[in-house]
Amino acid sequence: MRFMIFMPANKDTEAGVMPSEKILSDMMQYNEQLVKAGIMLAGEGLHPTSKGAKVKFENGRKTVIDGPFAESKEMIAGFWIWQVKSKAEAIEWVKRCPVENVELTIRQIFEAEDFGDAFTPELREKEERMRDHIQGSGKKLGNDR
Repeated sequence: MRFMIFMPANKDTEAGVMPSEKILSDMMQYNEQLVKAGIMLAGEGLHPTSKGAKVKFENGRKTVIDGPFAESKEMIAGFWIWQVKSKAEAIEWVKRCPVENVELTIRQIFEAEDFGDAFTPELREKEERMRDHIQGSGKKLGNDR
């Protein structure tokens, strides 16, 4: 099972305040534990929303909204993607995170089998080609992008 763990933004991350050496060191140690355990697939910090944008889709129109965004409590400052056996295992790893006064969110990522029969063999094959391409295998995607 794959899970995405979200680190929420706060007034400091939205102001572009960089973490201290201690915080970076603690987080690096934590990430090393995740890598050594073989569960960390990805993990990144994000720039403040002032450097971002949103695209709103409404009634056939697309509207670009430049950051910053008012509700920082709903914004994400970073994330991990983990491969674990269960939500309980993800929770146990999150409990080890070296953070204070924050609420991390754990969300399961859909897998192909979650979609049942609607995810046809043809769609599965297309997804596999895309994943192979993303991972650098060099397989051609074909004309259907």
